[in-house]
Amino acid sequence: MIIIRRLTPKLRKRLKKPLGTLFQGSIESTLNNVKNLIDKEKPAKIITVGDQVSKDFSENLIQPDVLIVDEKIMRKRIAPIHLAADEITQVMNPPGTITDEAWQTVERAILSPGCTKILVDGEEDLLALVAILTAPESSLVFYGQPHKGIVAVVVTAETKQKMREIFDAMQIAREN
Repeated sequence: MIIIRRLTPKLRKRLKKPLGTLFQGSIESTLNNVKNLIDKEKPAKIITVGDQVSKDFSENLIQPDVLIVDEKIMRKRIAPIHLAADEITQVMNPPGTITDEAWQTVERAILSPGCTKILVDGEEDLLALVAILTAPESSLVFYGQPHKGIVAVVVTAETKQKMREIFDAMQIAREN
């Protein structure tokens, strides 16, 4: 049996707001702020969720430990982004959901020692929640906020609790 968590309309509205610190401005100033945060926090893991953020990091020599991409930007198919990774894995995760398989794939990638690229068939957006919930404390999770900038989430007990509340509020569906 496969368990899938689905986003409710109420949660969709809540998730429109950044889950962490929003860095805005030019790509240069945004990435400079990202680099300063990384230098300050000395994160246990760096995780990027989204093709644009992962591409921006790669082009600016910021090496994430885990990259979660779906080969789409703003829901439009793009050419595959060539990102350096020690391991590449694929997972199905339909839009607006978090599947058990996707959860396990993200968790395994975070626990692995090298850089892992997760290619999602479906949508990767909600996997930022999983990354925050499964990453060690002091990790940094980055994702794009459409038309705004890059959001940085410092993983702490408090941020994990907030993400757990969102995850637990998702609708549970079972498929055979």
